Amino acid sequence: MTRTFLALELPDAVKNTLRRQIERLGRAIPEIHWVNPDSLHLTLAFLGEIDDAQLMAASESAAATVRANAPFTLRLDGLGTFGSAQAPRVVWVGLAGDKARLMQVQATVADELAARGFPREQRPFAPHLTLARIKRPLSDAALTTLARVQREPLPKMTWQADAISVMKSELLRPSARYTALSHWPLCLP
Repeated sequence: MTRTFLALELPDAVKNTLRRQIERLGRAIPEIHWVNPDSLHLTLAFLGEIDDAQLMAASESAAATVRANAPFTLRLDGLGTFGSAQAPRVVWVGLAGDKARLMQVQATVADELAARGFPREQRPFAPHLTLARIKRPLSDAALTTLARVQREPLPKMTWQADAISVMKSELLRPSARYTALSHWPLCLP
């Protein structure tokens, strides 16, 4: 069994920009556990623990998706949180750019996976890059700082989303490790 998801991987330039942001945020709010920037990606579909036959079906879904979609442009678009302002659970970076294309690619992934027997995600797709998961309540000072940094602009960073990867997730300490099992370039002209 392999813990698996489909994702758009990020170019090194984007990861390096976000690495600098995470380092800055880590100094500003040290009580939050920030992710390893090398692990940053945009999840299109989380599949959980799957067997070899399902892994083959997931790869077939990625292959079918890339045949029907062209590369598109994304850019970083501000910090946000999931959870209430008093008890955030996740700190994330939003995405802008050709979001209509991104939503189409994700919908195609979902359709291709469903056609191969995978259950559909019940929550709507909310494209974001997770920077931190918050496991304990934050101090008032940390909440104030988090609210302030969310209003600060992020560096301008644009990139071409040009492939879908089938990823393996290993839950290790201190953080998860993600490995691309297969890589499928978007190819529609």
